[in-house]
Amino acid sequence: MSESKIFEQSTEAAEYVHGKIGGLTPQLAIVLGSGLGAVADAVENAVVIPYTEIPYFPKSTAPGHGGRMVTGTLGGVPVLVMQGRVHFYEGYTPQQVTFPMRVLGRFGIKTVILTNAAGGVNPAYSVGQLVLIADHINYLGFNPAVGPNDERVGLRFYDMTEAYSRELRAVAQTTGAEMGLTLVEGVYLATTGPSYETPAEIRAFRQLGADLVGMSTVPETIIARHEGMNVLGISCVSNLAAGISPHPLTAEEVFETGKMVQGQMAELMKRLAARIVN
Repeated sequence: MSESKIFEQSTEAAEYVHGKIGGLTPQLAIVLGSGLGAVADAVENAVVIPYTEIPYFPKSTAPGHGGRMVTGTLGGVPVLVMQGRVHFYEGYTPQQVTFPMRVLGRFGIKTVILTNAAGGVNPAYSVGQLVLIADHINYLGFNPAVGPNDERVGLRFYDMTEAYSRELRAVAQTTGAEMGLTLVEGVYLATTGPSYETPAEIRAFRQLGADLVGMSTVPETIIARHEGMNVLGISCVSNLAAGISPHPLTAEEVFETGKMVQGQMAELMKRLAARIVN
């Protein structure tokens, strides 16, 4: 699909959502990863729109992803929350995976918080720990910005030196400290999935400098930056990676960890929203 077509379709999708939410103008977007969807319950005066109703919007098929857009206020701030995302392993193209970021761009949103459930590659991490993403390694084998460039959106070649905003990470650390949370920073490596990694792969990823491994976030970050958005990435260590964990990896463990931290994550999101926007 051409960039111009994506622009037109994302504009139509944004206009549809605008028509559903009335006069609300979201100033912050939040994407919720596996098992973290309950954060959307903290949104006040919520308007819920299933992805299936939004023109051209990809539909979530992965377990633990609600597939709904929730708009309203969080910490007094107008927000747009994506309760679930889509992944390359679901059979979507890179452009479809990142289409929601294009829609956020049409809204004029300047800041997006991307959350995910990730495997802990760093042996110092513990299950349930929240980690700020300082940088990423794209091990997916594709870049979603490949193809003709639409200058209405962004530059053909654009800088990724600060893919994840240093300023936003500092705000998150201060906010976390107020809650008694120590938010360390780590490097996130993205694979396609859906199979979990082998112990040998995890050892290799650690040598590459990865602290976390997952199957999302990186494509969204690449396109969010192309759209001119500032990105804050937060991983929940849902399990220890293969070879570090003493038992086989399961999706159930990911969801259970998400349930364990979702209250904490909701409070962090509420405080962050107020601090980032105000």
